[in-house]
Order: sequence, then structure tokens, then C-alpha cells
Amino acid sequence: MAETEPRPHPAEDDVFKEPMKKRRRSGPGQRFRALQSAEQCALKEYEKLESRTRRVLSNTYQKLLQCVFLDDSIPNGVKYLINRLLTLIEKPSLDPIYIGLFGSTGAGKSSLINAIIQQAMFLPVSGESICTSCIVQVRSGCCEQYEAKIHLLSDQEWKEELKNLTKLLHSAEEPGREEVDPWDGDGAVEEAIWKLRMVYGTGAERKNYEELLRAKPKGKIPTSRVITLKAEEAGELSVKLDPYIRTQRRDGDGESAETRIWPLIKHVEVTLPKSSLIPEGVVLVDIPGTGDFNSKRDEMWKKTIDKCSAIWVISDIERVSGGRAHEDLLNESIKACQRGFCRDVALVVTKTDKLHLPEYLRERKLGNQAVQSQREAVLERNEMIKQQRSRNLKEKLKRKLPADSKALETSDLVYTVSAQEYWQKILLTEEETEIPKLREYIRKRLLDEKRRMVTKYVTEAFGLLLLTDSFNSTENLPNEHLHLSGLRRFVEERTELLEKAMEQCFAHIERPLQEGVRVARTSYRRILGACLVRSKGNQGFHQTLKAVCLKNGIYASRTLARIDLNQAVTQPIYDQIDPVFGGIFRAGKPADSALMPHIDAFKHSLQEKMAEIGIRSGWKCESYKKRFLIQEISAILGGLEGYILRRKRRIYESVTSSIQNDLKPYYEEAAQITGKKACERMKDVIRRGVERQVAEGMFERAQERMQHQFQQLKNGITEKVKGSIATMLTLVSSQGDGLYKELADVSSEHREMEKLHRSLREVAENAQLRRGMQDFLRMSPSKASPRT
Repeated sequence: MAETEPRPHPAEDDVFKEPMKKRRRSGPGQRFRALQSAEQCALKEYEKLESRTRRVLSNTYQKLLQCVFLDDSIPNGVKYLINRLLTLIEKPSLDPIYIGLFGSTGAGKSSLINAIIQQAMFLPVSGESICTSCIVQVRSGCCEQYEAKIHLLSDQEWKEELKNLTKLLHSAEEPGREEVDPWDGDGAVEEAIWKLRMVYGTGAERKNYEELLRAKPKGKIPTSRVITLKAEEAGELSVKLDPYIRTQRRDGDGESAETRIWPLIKHVEVTLPKSSLIPEGVVLVDIPGTGDFNSKRDEMWKKTIDKCSAIWVISDIERVSGGRAHEDLLNESIKACQRGFCRDVALVVTKTDKLHLPEYLRERKLGNQAVQSQREAVLERNEMIKQQRSRNLKEKLKRKLPADSKALETSDLVYTVSAQEYWQKILLTEEETEIPKLREYIRKRLLDEKRRMVTKYVTEAFGLLLLTDSFNSTENLPNEHLHLSGLRRFVEERTELLEKAMEQCFAHIERPLQEGVRVARTSYRRILGACLVRSKGNQGFHQTLKAVCLKNGIYASRTLARIDLNQAVTQPIYDQIDPVFGGIFRAGKPADSALMPHIDAFKHSLQEKMAEIGIRSGWKCESYKKRFLIQEISAILGGLEGYILRRKRRIYESVTSSIQNDLKPYYEEAAQITGKKACERMKDVIRRGVERQVAEGMFERAQERMQHQFQQLKNGITEKVKGSIATMLTLVSSQGDGLYKELADVSSEHREMEKLHRSLREVAENAQLRRGMQDFLRMSPSKASPRT
């Protein structure tokens, strides 16, 4: 799914456009069933504020349209105002809140989602059959039915993968190479055979690319490349969905037509009807742990991770104590905090009901306190894992993130859950399975985002109504133009100061970046050697290495840990820059190294100057223009946050993308190697290429690339600030060619908007009071425990 982009301001041609019709919204009682009473009341109040604000904006918009509809020419200021109103009216109520469940096959992601949504066997779980490695999104909608949309690769995207799969297979059949059982290799050939047999039938792996292009797939592929399934009941949809995302591991014979197209599936979207447990606006995302061999699926994998505002790393109780796969998942999640929108990372340990009591008692080292039952042992072990893994995760986060990062402030870094016990309740109570605790996190996250969005929305709408009403104001004093000219000069001076502050802020990355390059130059041979040498020799690794080269240094498999040679050789650089990079883009406490506090300081200085000029100009204490200027500057600079977050990913990945670009010719050369000792010859080409590029300044070029990206960010912020503020000052200036005209009377809408703006504080105070009361009521004796 493409990244969600903020809607730009409509063009001038959109002035007379009717606002988009809203989808039929579910009734308030249904929409808020997922929230507990205090949260439900708070969300209702915020929804009511938003709804009333949209009504005021819509009324204002219609009045202005009627006022200027027959005019031959519309003043620029009025065009700006009408388009801004339309943009706010059509703005989504809430951007989706993505919570990523990130884990390997068999970790329990699907079982956990099933428990959270209260549908025991809704999503297929890993067992004797293996589920697909595609991304599955689960959300609550306003429809009455259960629905699944299965998105397939486009024809061109599948052709690209097909070409790489056939290259991989035919390299395994080269004359002079030793016979290798494809099912005993490192997985690349096995997966290629599996995919081709599924789509084209037995024997497809022996055909070349051109032959397969002419072959007819065994499954039914719709021209729209989207398959839509609907059902009245969850179980009915589950049965329909199952064949598409579940298949046997090796044998493709006898599979249904639905099962046969799973290699073409890009991602799946599942919509629940008015879920009683997951509020509308929250999306739970089942994210495979390693990405995908297909370029489009792999890019979607990375983008999906980056757009999650929270990531739960899923690991079952038997794998949580170590292993490369588990560490890779944690590291990838922490990177999402650096390059994406993620603010929370937590470890969710699944299947915690699994415990062999005699073995646990034999290895137990907790003093003389006796454990009387399986239940006590499970609870004790879960608490111990929480303490140990929380400490380890916090230490890892501290090494990579700023000391005041949001991810470090959370009280719950580790959850110990059991989906099986949630249903059976033999050992644990429902609360002790911690499924309700995860639901509570989801509800709180939604309420926090809604509070932030509505506050921003109402404030921005209030500023627009101030401007609209000021068009009919007689408040035009002779010296106003003089003072606004002074304000323009002040803006220019402050913008120059902001540029210098940004340069100083970004300069903090230079020393760790330089140190990272130094370490990378001294360690790349060791790192590359560890990636290219296998303890069991080259058997089976030839095809995997071929796959790595075909994908420019990256190989994502369903069965193996992700291989990324570009990331590996640049890891010493990221080890040095990560804490500083996170510090630059953090929000919160002011610091010289943080970008947003400098922008906030710039905003406050402009607002103070506007208030000062308003007083000197003789504007009334509650002048429309003064208040509009102050509100609009907040909206303009607040919009920079999204721009900065989108640029952040490009900056962070500039180092690895630079390395990948430099090494691409050598990957391509290695991918063409065939014949005897092909694996060693491929390794030699990669080593030689890396050596040559390092000698020619590969790491230094990557350093310059990141510095250049920071420079582009600074220039982009400056241009946006200058352009937006210049437009705003023009609007409030009484000078100009026909800028103003007498408009419809919107004073009643302005008064209503003023009341709504004042209500924001009251709603926030009420919500805080209810939360406190709810916390107090929770301090009641817990429910009786299950039988032991």
C-alpha cells in the first residue's frame, strides 16, 4: 500500500468544487463499542467537536461560493480562503494508526490478532501448512459484512520476478556443477521451484522465461488484479480466505485454483464490521520477518514497517532468549524509529502457557519460595522474562535512540501473552493472558491521536474563520502597511536565523558520521567475510548468493534470515550516527541538536512580533487580524512536521543506497557467472568490487550523500516557510490589487467557531478527570483465578 500523503491545497480550478461526500458513518453507539466508558466519553466529545467544526466550515464555504459565484474575477485572497476551507472540509477525520506485528513464521502473529479481535480461527495460523509471507492488514470498518481484498502483483511486477526466478533455477542446472538436492540447500532454489510449480504446475521449473510467459497460469487471475471476498460471518470469510494464503510446502499437485495464485499475492486487506474490540481507525498489520524476494513486495515490506506508529516484535517463549532472527527483528524495529513514524517498540512474548514444570523446577534459581502449581510457575516465569527482556530492550534502545526518546518513556516494553489460554482459561485468567492489556494500549493510542488531531483541526479552522470575518472588518488603519512591511523584514531576518540554527543542528551528525566512516574502512573485510563464508561450505549457498546478486546485494527468504550486504558493511556507520540522528528528529525537550525546537522557537518569535505590531498598529486586543496571524503561523509551521518525517527516511537510507549504487555493477557481474566454482568466483567479484570502491572513496561518498540530503532538507524547509508566510502576510495586508471585497456575513459562524475553540480545554479537562476516576475504580479485587 502506498504511503499516506497529506492532501495538498486544491488548485485554483477547484474553487467551485463541491466537497466530497462522506462515507456513511456508523452510529455512535456502534462506533465506540471498542472503548471503555471513560475513553468512550472522551472520544465522543472530540468527535462532536470535530463534527460541529466541519458543519461550521461547510456553512462558511457555501456562503462564500454563493457570494462570488457570478463574479468575473475573484480576488486572490478569496480564492486562497475558499480553497483552504475546502481542504479542511475534506481532510480525513484521522489518518490510520498502524500497529505492526513483526515476527517470523510460527511466532504467533495470526493467533494473537485472532485473540485481539475475538475470532478464534479467523486468520489461518502456521501449522503443517505454511501461510504466505505477504502483509495482512486487519481493520474495523463501518460496513455490516466481513470483507477481504487480495491484491495481486501487476503483470509487469510478476514478469520481473519470473525472470529472476528462472535465472536462479537455470544457474543451478549449469553443466559441471555438482548435483545438489534443491530441498537441502539454503532455500533460494527451493522457493523458486515451489513458486513456479504453484503458478504453472509440475515441471514449470524446467521451462525457460519465454516458455513460462506463454504458459497459462493454473489459477484464475482477475484483470483488476484484486480479488474481493465478502461474508456475513467471520467463519465464512475465513473459509473463503484460507485457500489463498495457505499452501502445502512442496507438492503443488492437487491444489485448488485459489491456492495456486498465492505467489502472486502482494498484500491482503481484511475489514471487520464495527468491531466491538478494535476501534475504527486502527489497523493491525501482520508483517513477515524478512521481507520478500520480489522487489515490489520487499519495498512494501519496508514502507509498511516505516508507517507503523507502534511495532510489536512477536517472539514465542522458546525463541525469545536469543537467536539471530530475533535480534534482526528488534534491530529492524529500532531502525523504524529512526527512519519512519514509529514511536513505540515493544516485545510481545507469545505462547507463554508452554512450560514443562519438572524441568522448570529443576532449573529454577529463585530462592526458597515454593512453587505449588503449573499456574504459579507460568506467572513467575513470565514476570522474570518481563524483567530480563525489558532491561535488555531498554539498553538496546538507549544505544540507538536519544535519552529522551518516546520509546524509552513507555512503562510496558514487554508483554507476556497466551492466545491459547485466552480462549481456554485453564491456567490463567483473561487479564493474566495480557490480551486485554494490548487492547487497552490500542484504545489509548487511538484516543491520544484523536485528541491531537481534533485540537489541531479546530485551531486551524478557528484561524480561517478569523480571516474570513476580517474580510468584512473596517479595521484598516493608515499605518498598517508600514507595520506589515516591518513584519516582512522581521520574517526575513528570523528565517536567516532559522537557517543558521538548522545548519548548527545538522552539524552534530558530521563527527559521528566521519567516525563511522573510519570504523567502516577498518572493518568491512571482516564483515564481508562473515556474510560470504558459510560454516558448512558452499553447498546450497551458490543459489542464495546468486539471488543476493540478482537483487543488488539483498535477499529475503521465507526460511532464512534476511541478507543485506549493503546494510552489513555500513552498519559501523549507523552504530555511530544512530543516537545523534534520532536526536535531530526527536520532539520534546529543547536542545541544540534537535530540529523541531528550532522551528518552534521560530514560530513563537513570529507570533510575539505579530502581537507587538498589532498593539502598535492600534489593532484591538482581540483583533481578528492579529489572532489570524498567530493561528495561521501555527498551521503553516505545523505542516512542516509531515514534510520532515517523509524526508527523514530518505536521509537515513542515503548511506546504504549510496553503497548499493556503487556496488551494483559488481553484483550484476557476479550474477552472470556460471560453471565450475561459480560460488567462489562470485565471491571474488564481490570482494574485488568492494576493495576497489573502498579505495576510490565509497564510504566517503556515502557520507557526502547523507550530508547533501540534510542540506536539501534545510533548503526545503526554508523555501516552504518563506512562501507560506509571504502568502499569509499578503492576505492580511490592506494593500494590493482588488485583494479584498465585501463578502457574505459569517459573523455567526465565527462566534460558533470561537465557542468550539474554547471547548477544547474543557474537553481535555473532562477526559483527564474521567481517566482518574476510572483508574481509581480499577483498584478493586481481581477476579478469581482459574483452577490450578
